Amino acid sequence: MATAPDTAPTFHPTIWGDFFIHHNPETLQMSEECMRDRSSQLKEKVVGVLEACSNIVEKLNLVDTLQHLSIDHHFHEQIVSTLRSTHASEFNNSSLHDVALRFRLLRQHGFWVSPDVFDKFKDEDGAFKVDISNDPRELLSLYNAAHLLTHGETELEEIILLARQHLESMKSDLQPPLAEQVKRALHLPLPRTLKRLEVLHYMSEYKDEPMHNSSILELAKLDFNLLQRLHLKELKDLSRWWEDISREVGLTYSRDRIVECYLWSYTAYYEQEYTRARMILAKIIAIMAMTDDTYDVHATLMECKQLNEAIQRWEESAISLLPEYLQKFYLKLISTFKEFEDELKPEEKYRVSFSTKAFQILSSNHLQEAEWFHKNHKPRFNDQVKVSSICSGAPWACVGLLVGMGETATKEALEWALGCTDAVRACAVVTRFMNDLAAFKQGKNKYDVHSSVECYISEHGVASDVAFAKIGSMIEDAWKTTNQARFERPELLPAIQRVANITTSMMFWYDDQKDAFTYSNGLEGTIRRLFVDPIPF
Repeated sequence: MATAPDTAPTFHPTIWGDFFIHHNPETLQMSEECMRDRSSQLKEKVVGVLEACSNIVEKLNLVDTLQHLSIDHHFHEQIVSTLRSTHASEFNNSSLHDVALRFRLLRQHGFWVSPDVFDKFKDEDGAFKVDISNDPRELLSLYNAAHLLTHGETELEEIILLARQHLESMKSDLQPPLAEQVKRALHLPLPRTLKRLEVLHYMSEYKDEPMHNSSILELAKLDFNLLQRLHLKELKDLSRWWEDISREVGLTYSRDRIVECYLWSYTAYYEQEYTRARMILAKIIAIMAMTDDTYDVHATLMECKQLNEAIQRWEESAISLLPEYLQKFYLKLISTFKEFEDELKPEEKYRVSFSTKAFQILSSNHLQEAEWFHKNHKPRFNDQVKVSSICSGAPWACVGLLVGMGETATKEALEWALGCTDAVRACAVVTRFMNDLAAFKQGKNKYDVHSSVECYISEHGVASDVAFAKIGSMIEDAWKTTNQARFERPELLPAIQRVANITTSMMFWYDDQKDAFTYSNGLEGTIRRLFVDPIPF
């Protein structure tokens, strides 16, 4: 019988080990109970500040601040009410910054706004007026807003190019905090930036904003530290689960990345009420990595076929199909899905069947990739993308993220996610292409199937830079699809926003065309700032 090798030939060991199992967080100036009491007082103050705003522009700027500081989840009803009100009203404002801010906030929250709102800032020739193109704050607001473009909005594509060109030319002359904000946006525009990473920057910048409010900043720091304590407890529990599963299953050739799995889940939802959902999704992502490494790195073609057949049957008796080293893994898969069911209320348990089906779809596509690899077959580009985008794991993650959620996880939302259309398909495409661009730059190893980059180069007879440009434009199209889904399916907006969070996380995982999940050494500082080091007061 085949046995798993002792060491993985391609993956470095975890940099965390059992750190989170034994880590004791430092004592803070206030007890958690005092922090929660103070936080409640400050929330009431912030509601008062929102209600006291004298005009809609003040309210929009406050909403933007709450989002930047990642405390908007406490004021969801007030924010939606504010945006619904401004969407229904005329907005005769001569400030490009304010018009762009309104455009961005409304589109982010699923309210349609026409790009025609920017026409009044152009001259007769259709070019932006000179005084506007020299104002960095207005250009930054415009640049970020335009990245919420949908298909066919060429005027917003032109705005992005124009604003970027002007911001690039003036960035060396800017003063903080605007200088840092422009630098970050040119690297990654705000709508494609993870909120929990933005807050790490913005918390230190907010005090320098002319209209800053000390109560809002205090609430942001308290909220971050309170959530960090919760996330640490979750990481401890998840690390113990992983230690047990690793000992029990013994797939030592697979990537040991449980902390990174948790981080990926955290990018979908960080809020307190999503503990159950976050833990289920983190475990799904861990299973996804083990499955991926089995199909891609270790199993023979026959073993791939046996594993897929067992997964399609999804019953304990199918263990007889498998080689010995996969039997414990298979039984653990079934028992873990049963544990998911046990965590759900009776009326929610049906959700796990959607996750099972998504996993079976993933498995059958992994088998297709394995057959291509073992037969040294290079598929046509479109065929490769159709299969490999599912193998990215993103479609299963989009189903899995709903399993542990509350009212957002309707049957309609689960059916939509499993159908892998619009925003889910876009998430899969962005994940696949970002991964393939990073892998191509990293260099091919003997376990790799032919990537989308290689298939495009081969099929079209072009150089790699041409393939990169084409795939880059397809990533941009996927972003437009994500943006458009917010307006086309308003009844699914809460689910779409979570899927969009996963898509956004890919810009983090594959930043600068590096695979930070597999080669995760570079993430240590970020993980410490998010989960270990409290924000000082």
